[in-house]
Amino acid sequence: MLLRFLLTLQGLGAFALITLGVMITRFRAARAVIRPLVFAEISRAGLRLLPLFLFMAVALGLVVIGQTVSWLTRVGAINFLGTVMVVVVVRELGPLVTALLVVARVGTANVIELGTARATGEVEALEALGIDPVHYLVVPRVLGMALGVYALTVYLILGALASGYLWAFVQDVPLLPGDYLRQLAGALSGLDFVLLAVKTFAFGAIIALVTCYHGLAQPLRLEEISRATVAAVAQSVVACVLLDALFIILYLAT
Repeated sequence: MLLRFLLTLQGLGAFALITLGVMITRFRAARAVIRPLVFAEISRAGLRLLPLFLFMAVALGLVVIGQTVSWLTRVGAINFLGTVMVVVVVRELGPLVTALLVVARVGTANVIELGTARATGEVEALEALGIDPVHYLVVPRVLGMALGVYALTVYLILGALASGYLWAFVQDVPLLPGDYLRQLAGALSGLDFVLLAVKTFAFGAIIALVTCYHGLAQPLRLEEISRATVAAVAQSVVACVLLDALFIILYLAT
């Protein structure tokens, strides 16, 4: 198991470096073809998931506020409501929940589509036509998913902060909207916006790379696609959690 883990880690690292090299060396190549593919991936990993994420934003606001308002009221610390929302939603739950949902909805589709293309010989056909499969199949997914995860995280956080105050208002919390916004502004810093952008772009890129690697980087038979999908989802979740732990250390260090 340890040897398999090290080989997978080595393969993922090599695949990521190859993708980065293709993105740099072929940045201006076939832009008329690659740009629509990137927009299609942004739509698939962003716009089409927006209704689900609006629902999750309302639910997340309910969960956080429902569990914290009563305790903050008991100890007379209602003035920390905005701070709690920033720490819990903006820094942690918002990006991580977004990444997990994108893995479940889009990451699995990546493995199935690319694995099927590899198993049926479509990738070899692209190579025979002189088309780089990494440039055509992987780069648009990496860019589109990174941008999609970032946009969805922003919508999820804004919706959760708004629904959080709504649920607090329903529970008769004596907190005016202006006071709530001032608490949020006081708890946020410029570093929060920078790290949020870096974290969400990294989540999207990692999910795309891991799922594309398992679907494209090794020969597959059709009956092996389900196994590759399970492995890709598990590794994507582990990678996102480990990266989130690294950002927690950065928050604590600053």
